[in-house]
Amino acid sequence: MYIVAALYHFTRFSDPAALQGPLAKLACSHGVTGSLLLANEGINGTIAGSRTGIDAVLAHIRALPGCSDFEHKESTASDQPFGKMKVRLKREIVTMGVPDVDPKAKVGHYVDPQDWNALISAPDVVVIDTRNDYEVEIGTFKDAVDPETKSFREFPQWWEENAERFHNKRVAMFCTGGIRCEKSTNFLLSKGVEDVYHLKGGILKYLEEVPEENSLWEGECYVFDQRVSLGHGLKEGPYSSCHACRRPITDADKLRPEFEDGVSCHRCLPDYSDADRARFRERVKQIALAKERGEKHIGRSES
Repeated sequence: MYIVAALYHFTRFSDPAALQGPLAKLACSHGVTGSLLLANEGINGTIAGSRTGIDAVLAHIRALPGCSDFEHKESTASDQPFGKMKVRLKREIVTMGVPDVDPKAKVGHYVDPQDWNALISAPDVVVIDTRNDYEVEIGTFKDAVDPETKSFREFPQWWEENAERFHNKRVAMFCTGGIRCEKSTNFLLSKGVEDVYHLKGGILKYLEEVPEENSLWEGECYVFDQRVSLGHGLKEGPYSSCHACRRPITDADKLRPEFEDGVSCHRCLPDYSDADRARFRERVKQIALAKERGEKHIGRSES
């Protein structure tokens, strides 16, 4: 059993590049895999490993400037959900593309999972899902607005085009772990929206703490690792991933004529050229050959 830790923290790193090497070295030395992003605005990512390994990495992060009080969320995986460890430098730890957004300055009101149902059931509240369209497709909160965005970069424009729809409404927003809402609530406040709320700890914390019989969550929660989805109690869900486009697919989807393992599914078949698919087939071949040799194909990316 592997411990999976999802984390983010907004703080000021004056030199993220100086933190990259030591963090990666420590994680690898403890057999921890996953992905961590470093930027001037902080750290974000998900890692997996043994209890000892995860604790070592978390202790290292807490010792970084301004990170002593950072929080994380844990779940488990029966198999290692990541192929390797990556520590990357980015401009933003979650990309919104709006330079003046600063979650350290001000964010919306945090709402604990136990209080979320009452808030989103109120008639003067609009509930907005800030995640991407393929995430929303497999699960969301009852009656939530889906912006149908393909990336978080599209959210500011979507809001500008739709803000009038929500005039005189309180706005409650949610995402997987909470990080997008740190930025989206700050963005809405900068636009003059007065009553902005977001789910503390995100969907993952809600599914962990709120009993299924009391839940307003419908479906599964998409996660960016090989588990693909989690349900109530953070149990692994029924979805797998198309290794071409990374979208979630079911066993029934794999029976469709458009599906070719590692090459295409019914959603992404039109998105790639014949040359792309030839390259994907070669990747599948190399993965199979590496498996026959008892090796791990280093080019394989995580789901």
